[in-house]
This record gives sequence, C-alpha cells and structure tokens, in this order.
Amino acid sequence: MKFYWGPHTCAIGIHILLEEIGTPYESVKMDVAGGEAEQELFKAINPKGKVPTLVRDDGTVMTEYGAIATWLARTNPDKGLIPADPEAERRGIEVMDYAVGTLHLQGFGRLFKTENYEPQDALHQTLKLGQASVKEQGRSIIDAALIILDQQMAGRAYVAGDAFTIGDTALFYATRWAPQQGIPLPPNLAGHYERMTARPAVARVRAIWGEA
Repeated sequence: MKFYWGPHTCAIGIHILLEEIGTPYESVKMDVAGGEAEQELFKAINPKGKVPTLVRDDGTVMTEYGAIATWLARTNPDKGLIPADPEAERRGIEVMDYAVGTLHLQGFGRLFKTENYEPQDALHQTLKLGQASVKEQGRSIIDAALIILDQQMAGRAYVAGDAFTIGDTALFYATRWAPQQGIPLPPNLAGHYERMTARPAVARVRAIWGEA
C-alpha cells in the first residue's frame, strides 16, 4: 500500500493505525500547505486533492478518514480496532464522527483555513466581517466541542471503553491541535492524549512527522 500524508493534517490518525496494524506500506509525504495536493499529479490519484489518501495494492484508491479507518480495522480483525460489542462500537463512532465533523472541520477548520469561511462579497469585506470574526467563531466551536467530548470521555480510558480502537486516532489527531494553538485540554481529554502519546505506534509516527 501507498499512504499519502501531509504535516499538520488529520492524516496522522491513519498513519497511527497503519503502524498499529503493522502491515507494510510506503509513506509519501506531501507539501499540503504548499498546495502539492492540489496539483494535477496528485489529483490524478485523488481528485479530491486531500489527505489522507491510501492506495491499495490492487491500485484502488481510498479516501475519507472514517472509510479508511474502518477498512483497515475490518481487514485486520485480529487487532480488535472495532469493538465486538455494539454499544462500545457506537460510543467510539460517536466520538470519532464528532471529532472529525465538528472539532476538526467546523472548529479548527475556521482557525486554519479562515478564508474558506470568510464572506467574500464586497459588503462583508467593507464591513470587515472577516478573519477575526471567523476565528472567534471557530474558537467558540472548539471550546464547546472540547467540553462535550470531555464529558463523553468521563470514566473511559479510550473512546469506546478500556481498549484502543479506530475512534481514538480521530480524537487524538483533533485534540493534538489544541495545545499547538495554546488551547488547554480539559482533564479527561488530557488523560486520553497522554495515553495516546505513550503508545509506541504513536511515538513512531510522531517521530516521522517531526513532532516528537
């Protein structure tokens, strides 16, 4: 398999899963911030122009965080990356979807890609309802999401219970941006972050990404 990733992106979560599973793969670093993912060479592989992107051995291309994570778990059942208990699975997916869809895309997305949310019409530009208001909105979404996630993590070591699963990689990648932006993590999320950073697979990936 060939795995495409870029620094400071959510792809670190999929990278961690690949290391946890131990299946051989080729790592391809992309300059996402510099626009490499939007160039035709990469878009010929993934027309969406984003990472994570996983090219399987048969040449088929996989995109989207949840889809890749679920496929990796289902094709490596011995790793126990999806709980057998339906209620535990539900808990894990609930946290994963909220971390990806709200904390990442709605919250940190406004901090990192403010221009995507900023009104572009002349009236709003004149009134200067621009980057500051968009970032403030993003911070409010982040703060609210962290409180909700912290409550959901009460009494749990990992998102689904006592064992590491795919949802933990999503929560980790999204919450790791908080301290990078000077945003404190509430206690349950801070504990989860520490448990994740202590995992050998996470340490290996962080070293590759230059975060160790």
